Amino acid sequence: MHDALFLPIQLGAIDAKNRILMAPLTRGRSDPGMIPNAMIAEYYRQRSDAGLIISEATGITVEGSGWPAAPGAWSEAQRDGWKLTTEAVHQVGGKIVLQLWHMGRLVHPDFLGGEAPVSASATTAPDHAHTPTGRKPYEQSREATKADIARIVGDYAHAAQIAKDAGFDGVQLHGANGYLVDQFLRASSNLRTDEYGGSPENRTRFMREVLEGLIGVWGAERVSIRLSPNGETQGCDDPDPASVFGAAARVCEELRLGFVELRQPGPQGTFGRTDVPQQDALIRSLYTGPLVLNSDYTAAEADADVSSGRCDAVSFGRPYISNPDLATRIRLGADWAPNVNVPKTWYLPGPEGYIDYPALETA
Repeated sequence: MHDALFLPIQLGAIDAKNRILMAPLTRGRSDPGMIPNAMIAEYYRQRSDAGLIISEATGITVEGSGWPAAPGAWSEAQRDGWKLTTEAVHQVGGKIVLQLWHMGRLVHPDFLGGEAPVSASATTAPDHAHTPTGRKPYEQSREATKADIARIVGDYAHAAQIAKDAGFDGVQLHGANGYLVDQFLRASSNLRTDEYGGSPENRTRFMREVLEGLIGVWGAERVSIRLSPNGETQGCDDPDPASVFGAAARVCEELRLGFVELRQPGPQGTFGRTDVPQQDALIRSLYTGPLVLNSDYTAAEADADVSSGRCDAVSFGRPYISNPDLATRIRLGADWAPNVNVPKTWYLPGPEGYIDYPALETA
């Protein structure tokens, strides 16, 4: 069933066996020191029927990491921990890229020894942060200096090298959902008056420099980006999203990225409003590489959008939590296991709600 989803596709240099991708999902199972472990490797091995797995968001430095037990990619121990995952996925014929993450102003000072987080400008995110000692209001960030920007661009490139040494098939830049790259892109969080602020082209400058750093390690054909061009997300918004995300799409085209993934919020979307115009058609008109859409898809909707040419592939997130063999279920027309919408098991340590969901043949 859904034949369009099972045509192979070239995502840059990555040869994907189908057009069903596993979207990045933060699960909070790392060991102390943000070190990936054997349980994480088993989790991704179970889900290797996807044409490509995009890993959970992975911190590039302590400065950019503000989620308890999320993994990192800056130390040798983290590199060696990730090798367990890449080897497990590759042994069963899967492909996986590492998503690189700097949370910017969404890092609470508790993670930084009391220091203020860094962002495009001195702003404060709404709502609360998850910290090791409970939920706390976000605090004001400090504006990144030119030296900070150069350093952070270098941190991304270092993390990309860690990913390469760990055996990944490529990297994805997390440019969505109100994190640091998104904070530079959107006018509500970027109040700068230098060459990194103001016009849409200036606000894409940081994104471009980071991507160029990743390309220097991997080559453009193994670098991708995730963007969320629709409405407010974690306090980041823009009065003219078509302008800034059109500029971002032009950067992706000029750099010849392997693929672009867009978060398209649906009725139950976690991030972003649903009452705003979708920007995928604009981005598709400006970026000629493979376009991947994400969020709240059914199999039939995904097949229709791939068949019509709206996108080239679809990434599924939460359905992959309770359906480790989601692509197989879609191919067979089998029922999906219910998505257990319990954040407790999404994020708490241990195998429960993580690697104990049965595959179809077991169920």
